[in-house]
Amino acid sequence: MKIPIVQVDAFTSQVFRGNPAAICPLESWLDDQTLQSIAAENNLSETAFLVGGSGRYEIRWMTPAAEVDLCGHATLASAFVLFGDAEQARDEILFTSKSGELKVRREGDLLTLDFPSRPPQPMTASEDLLEGLGHPPREVWAARDYLAVFETENEVRTLAPDFGRLARVDRFAVIATARGDRVDFVSRFFAPGKGIPEDPVTGSAHCTLIPFWSRRLGKKKLHALQVSPRGGELFCEDRGERVTISGRAVRYLQGTIEI
Repeated sequence: MKIPIVQVDAFTSQVFRGNPAAICPLESWLDDQTLQSIAAENNLSETAFLVGGSGRYEIRWMTPAAEVDLCGHATLASAFVLFGDAEQARDEILFTSKSGELKVRREGDLLTLDFPSRPPQPMTASEDLLEGLGHPPREVWAARDYLAVFETENEVRTLAPDFGRLARVDRFAVIATARGDRVDFVSRFFAPGKGIPEDPVTGSAHCTLIPFWSRRLGKKKLHALQVSPRGGELFCEDRGERVTISGRAVRYLQGTIEI
């Protein structure tokens, strides 16, 4: 069996930056074990699998260790591949997923994700969270992920987490965030329990970051940086029950998987 594969760096316009994702269009769904084995072999934070055509696709996302319910950068990367190949005549693609319908619209060189909002609630920090981060946050909130709020951008940039401790937290992942020095907010994302010690740029985290910072800063449109070593830039908007997350992407490689 031969399966096409494209690797895209998302939320950047430069290769070797942003978040790499593998995109595998399929004629029909393979069994879950095969999909997970491909994702493990790719060893990227996410591999996206697509089935469909004519502007409508089912999409599933897998880390090297597990399937996830929502992934921003691999959805943006999937749309980038489709707009460049099978869907050149369209400006919008609809994906159906475990998190419902997700639209991606092409707006010049930006691709805009329409995702569900996941506002966080205040939470008491666990010992694993505090010890795992290695530096106490000012506040802790949570939705799908923990949201650890720090005082300064530098605190977020200089975190050196204990991934063994963070792997034991009782949420999917941990987001560290603070107001930015030159943008509205910055973040980092840690999910060692799901096979991703640090994700370079995390669209799904912004489903929580956007409503949090929109309310905190009193503005709907936000400019964000994820300050991982690779880094990524996101243009965000709070639209109530939905958020939009815009970014750029660049193709790194394409080829064929043979199994």
